Amino acid sequence: MKRIGFLSFGHWSPLEGSRTRTARDSLLQGIELAEAAEEIGIDGAYFRVHHFARQQAAPFPLLSAIAARTSRIEIGTGVIDMRYENPLYMAEEAAEADLISGGRLQLGISRGSPEPALNGAANFGYVPADGEEPADMARRHTEVFRYAISGAGVAQADPRQGSGLLPVQPHSPGLSERIWWGAGTRKTAVWAAEQGMSLMSSTLLTEDTGVPFDQLQAEQIQLFRDAWDKAGRSFAPRVSVSRSVIPIVDDEDRQYFALSALRETRDQVGVLDGAMSRFGKSYIGEPDKIAAELANDDAVRAADTLMLTVPNQLGVDYNAKLLRNIAEHVAPAIGWERKIA
Repeated sequence: MKRIGFLSFGHWSPLEGSRTRTARDSLLQGIELAEAAEEIGIDGAYFRVHHFARQQAAPFPLLSAIAARTSRIEIGTGVIDMRYENPLYMAEEAAEADLISGGRLQLGISRGSPEPALNGAANFGYVPADGEEPADMARRHTEVFRYAISGAGVAQADPRQGSGLLPVQPHSPGLSERIWWGAGTRKTAVWAAEQGMSLMSSTLLTEDTGVPFDQLQAEQIQLFRDAWDKAGRSFAPRVSVSRSVIPIVDDEDRQYFALSALRETRDQVGVLDGAMSRFGKSYIGEPDKIAAELANDDAVRAADTLMLTVPNQLGVDYNAKLLRNIAEHVAPAIGWERKIA
């Protein structure tokens, strides 16, 4: 395990017990947690993107603010729903955030997850072309976006001012090799490798073969790596998996998560979007116990990056303590070494 990052869903609500009561709270706390994570030695700060919900939706202002306040930690998304995106405007935003960070942007994109809006992308002005499914539109947007961030020309010049095709500006060299695809199946992981994108795999796969989640996900990773090797790419891919890891070390942890430790430490299987899906278990309990369990997770062993989902509504102080406890008591068991400048 080379890198560990946190993944925040950016929830906010005015409900009792929430320490993230407004959208402003969520954004500012995201910046503060990234600063704290960098100080602890965590390698990455990642944020989920979700529309029409009380979560973080437009990632680039947040990522740029974090980039300006940090110097080492990777910044990224997990994931941007490409059905909603103007590919060329996104190329400009992504390049600016990457330049501000000094090349630390790791951008997770995908078809997107189930959403509260009936047809949210249409409200943003994006409708599949004739014969397209929404997933096809997301991949089409992805193709245009990746072409644009490569520095290639995309717009015909006004002949009164020049000739040829004009690229979007600014351009951030190297960003095109730091795009990840959030794959929910083994098939889409292979497709991501064929396209030359790194693999982002979460705690959910929208398929089930009856084997434990970590084994199914490890198979997905192996298929991705085999397809990447077959394609003969000139650079090495990254592979990340997400896990909920909660070491219980004090009364505050027990208050919040003692019951979760009883009911969330096994895989769950159910139907999502019409497909039988498998959800991975959480790792909650005494640090030594969950460290040993995590070290035996086949997919964690196969990946190079572990994304830790954090309960962001418990506030910066609690989540910084959580990350510190993982860094000190759990992560060494999977071969991770803390990096502090």
